[in-house]
Amino acid sequence: MGEQRRAAVAAMLEARSVAIVGASAREDSFGARMIVEARRSSARMHLVNPRYDRIGDVPCAPSLADLDEPVDLVLLGVPDGVLVEQVAAAADAGARSAVVFGAANGVREKVAAVASEAGMAVCGAGCMGFVNNAIGLRALGYLEPEVLPAGGVSLVTHSGSAFSTLLRSRRGFGFRLAVSSGQELVTTTADYVDYALDDPGTKVLALLLETPRDIPRLRESLRRAHGRGIPAVVLPVGGSPTGQAMVAAHSGALAGGDAAWQAFCDSVGAVRVRDMAEFVDAVELFSAGRRAGPGDRIATVHDSGAERAMIADLAHEVGVEFAQLSARSLSAVEDLLDDGLVATNPLDVWGTGADTRALFRACLRVMTEDPAVAVTALAVDLVPEFDGDTAYVDAVLDVAAETDAPLAVVTSVPAAVDRDAAARLRDNGIPILEGFRSGVVALGHLARWPARLECAEPAVDVDRRRRWQARLRNWNPALAFDLLADYGIPVARATEAHTVDHAVAVAEEIGYPVVVKTTAAQHKSDVDGVALDLADAMAVRVAYADLAHRLGPSVTIQPMVPDGVEVSVGVVRDAAFGPLVVVAAGGTLVELLADRVLACPPVSDGGALRMLEALRIRPLLDGWRGAPASDVGALARVVVGFSQLAVELVESLEAVEANPVIVSAAGAIAVDALVVQRGGVGQ
Repeated sequence: MGEQRRAAVAAMLEARSVAIVGASAREDSFGARMIVEARRSSARMHLVNPRYDRIGDVPCAPSLADLDEPVDLVLLGVPDGVLVEQVAAAADAGARSAVVFGAANGVREKVAAVASEAGMAVCGAGCMGFVNNAIGLRALGYLEPEVLPAGGVSLVTHSGSAFSTLLRSRRGFGFRLAVSSGQELVTTTADYVDYALDDPGTKVLALLLETPRDIPRLRESLRRAHGRGIPAVVLPVGGSPTGQAMVAAHSGALAGGDAAWQAFCDSVGAVRVRDMAEFVDAVELFSAGRRAGPGDRIATVHDSGAERAMIADLAHEVGVEFAQLSARSLSAVEDLLDDGLVATNPLDVWGTGADTRALFRACLRVMTEDPAVAVTALAVDLVPEFDGDTAYVDAVLDVAAETDAPLAVVTSVPAAVDRDAAARLRDNGIPILEGFRSGVVALGHLARWPARLECAEPAVDVDRRRRWQARLRNWNPALAFDLLADYGIPVARATEAHTVDHAVAVAEEIGYPVVVKTTAAQHKSDVDGVALDLADAMAVRVAYADLAHRLGPSVTIQPMVPDGVEVSVGVVRDAAFGPLVVVAAGGTLVELLADRVLACPPVSDGGALRMLEALRIRPLLDGWRGAPASDVGALARVVVGFSQLAVELVESLEAVEANPVIVSAAGAIAVDALVVQRGGVGQ
């Protein structure tokens, strides 16, 4: 960030003097709560309210202009109707930052403008405030625990309720910084992340985000975190159509779509999670500081055959894979088990129950030493033991003392967990993942972290970019296939015709069989605007007559492409995230199947192949029920071509789509194309 912006954010988050505007002596009022929290803070406190000379033993100034020193931070607990004037007063008094707790309804733009003009940082509006736990600074309008657990997590959340929940969660991690950032009228998540990354005490970033803001800077910041080995756990909310509408109503801004958030997280190496249970489990697991071993799969040890099967089912459902143990590991486990038990992963070791501590310790140790295992968990209920047995806890701590390999305990029902046992494990750095589903997903995140990122910036063909930027300003839809071809995408070229005789002449030149399509509709199949496999001139005349009568005289003629798997490939510009490369099940079922994968460009050959692997229709490309295998490499090159197009023409295009691209053993070829330029529509 710019040096002035960085200095303003640091002044806010490291404030040494704080003014409370709206301070109140009325018990249980908002102004009184601000004072309670400020008394717990490391910053010098000043009170501002023209109604009081003193509140308790503290003098109260009538205005910010009457304070005896300029302050670093102003807490604004005032109604929206006077918010703009109070922000202006803070700026005039030399304050470097402010927290706006209220919603700022109707004045958000004015507040942002006044603060930005003054170079102030602003937390909010519509927020709970923040805590810098490293220096004891508390800038809160609501009462939070007087002592927060200290640790390496830097939290930024758009949700105030989630802010309070996380501060009170009693989990196995502590906070370095915790910010309820609200609407982010001035200071954004990217600013807070940059500040946290400048602090060597930050070990994990935890971000709960409703609305994507300042995405280019946030992308840069999170990639910096990835490069420094600092995991970022991101929980986006509002990805569904209903959720997007709710976020817009709540914060006055749009949320990013679910697939767009996933593409963004993939592009920066962030760990994307789906709900609060997964969020806190992942944060706790990464906060333990033990990083995954050489493998990328998990291992679990159980005391129940049914729960082992349950975990296996859940892992299959969420796409987390168990490591295939080596022959040496299997042999070692077999020597430990009672008769009738099978050495496998996941592993059930409960037999007679004899010498539980030694048995579980030995099995866990074998798992941690296997080169295919990235992270090992003891999956037990960890319920209170009425006979005082501590074998499970002892076994895990024994192994933890002998190895640096990642270890965790995964439980099934959080409400049944023995608090003393959990506390003992957490005090010794062992995370407790509270729920089989969220726990298994968190284990998978750690096993696969860090993700490999696309690093090399693609070369830009300046002449090609300039040429197509000019053409897109005055777009001719007939050039759509020329655009794709210029980016290395094979196309079944289409020639436009406006009379039946011209259509026949074009077909004769192309060679039969051909396809005739109307140009009068974007989704041609929806209006029965496509005539396939026309074998001669008479067939072309009949098809043309029908299309011209129903849809108009303008058609295109293309060569008939052999059958294959239909895939949609394209680029769409997202309002927040910018251009996204999209690969989906193609043809007329693209919306119905909703089988799609998005990625932020640039996309390399390897990245394109990974996108294709994520499609549910991927087995079709390998040949299905006797069909020949398709040229997957050719399809990947089409994806890379679209990625390059996105990089070079990002400012000129809203969308480009080839649907379908027909993929067969002979290659991949686009047979239909749609281009929508910025500020206009094309086909």
